[in-house]
Amino acid sequence: MDIHIKLLSEKAVIPTKATVFSAGYDLYAAEEVTVPRLGRKLIKTNVSMAIPINHYGRIAPRSGLAFKSGIDVLAGVIDSDYRGDIGVILYNTDSNIDFNVKQGDKIAQIIIEKCHDINWVKSETLAETRRGEKGYGHSG
Repeated sequence: MDIHIKLLSEKAVIPTKATVFSAGYDLYAAEEVTVPRLGRKLIKTNVSMAIPINHYGRIAPRSGLAFKSGIDVLAGVIDSDYRGDIGVILYNTDSNIDFNVKQGDKIAQIIIEKCHDINWVKSETLAETRRGEKGYGHSG
């Protein structure tokens, strides 16, 4: 699949895959930012892309940052009609240490996923299942 990409500054880096089998493409910070303890910050990548129709970009955390530094990603959907700077909202779960992002750091990954147009059909009843309405920890 071809995806057209635009680098918005000399600080931008084309997303890369760590291995041939990686699902996501690493996104790189185009700026230096400090994510405060128990706080969040928007980090610019200075990358814009034309994601194909019926697809979206899912911004996902990097497992190394999550495990080593408690860094998570918030609000990770990039719609196919968005053409602006892709920003990554990082959340620092650590209550003791600020997290410093340097320009060029890998901060998240983008996974291009297929999405579907849905024809919602209003119904008075739904097909019965064994689970039914049980949720929120029903299986133990």
